[in-house]
Amino acid sequence: MFIPLHDANTLKHIKLQYVTLSLIALNVLVYLVVNVGLAGGVYQAAVISFGYIPAVVNDVAELPPSIVYIPEELSLVSYSFLHGGFMHLASNMLFLWVFGDNVEDALGHFRYLVFYLLCAVAGALAHGFLVPESTAPLIGASGAISGVIGAYLMLHPKVRIWVLAFGRIPLRLPAAIPLLVWFAYQIVAVALVSDEDISWAAHVGGFVAGAILVLFLRRRGVPLFDRAIVTPKSVETEAPRVTAQGAGGTEPPSWGRG
Repeated sequence: MFIPLHDANTLKHIKLQYVTLSLIALNVLVYLVVNVGLAGGVYQAAVISFGYIPAVVNDVAELPPSIVYIPEELSLVSYSFLHGGFMHLASNMLFLWVFGDNVEDALGHFRYLVFYLLCAVAGALAHGFLVPESTAPLIGASGAISGVIGAYLMLHPKVRIWVLAFGRIPLRLPAAIPLLVWFAYQIVAVALVSDEDISWAAHVGGFVAGAILVLFLRRRGVPLFDRAIVTPKSVETEAPRVTAQGAGGTEPPSWGRG
């Protein structure tokens, strides 16, 4: 419904969002190796081995030992670096590019990385909660990036962003409008849409995690909801003026001359 293009929101605490850029680069690199086939057609094996499979993590099913490369619990993170196709990758990276830098700015580099990975875990857990016995691998950075969206909404709901409404109409709107509409759609989709190709629950889980985590991981003094930072100022008082006639600058009465 809304495709983000740009936000006029300058960085205040960091010079470069290098964690966000590194995450984008890593996702693109994994896509080139796994999907494009630079490693010799390993897509299916990678999805099964590194995707999040609820039935496997919940001990309902087991993978063949020959394709087990990591502890099953690590798939709660590894799944988020795999994508099903170019548009899947491109849409996720676009959201991360537009919104990730300001969240990284508000949290700091290290805490932002921890935040991102925790949101990925939250997205996987929400998906697994709804379909605990599913044997279909979950892949994609959507859970983590939904967390970035949730944090951005908590930090900068009033910042105006350029979006393409319905993929065609350019609009400049306060961030709260497209982001809340996006989240409302995810909620409705969880309840009503039976499309098994998209995990709406992972989006919701990541978003909620991001909105909560930013409360605790943001830098000290970083405000929420675009509130202005008020710097306390000292109040100066002027000392009473002392004159030769007495304290407090009081003049003696003037006596008339006869």
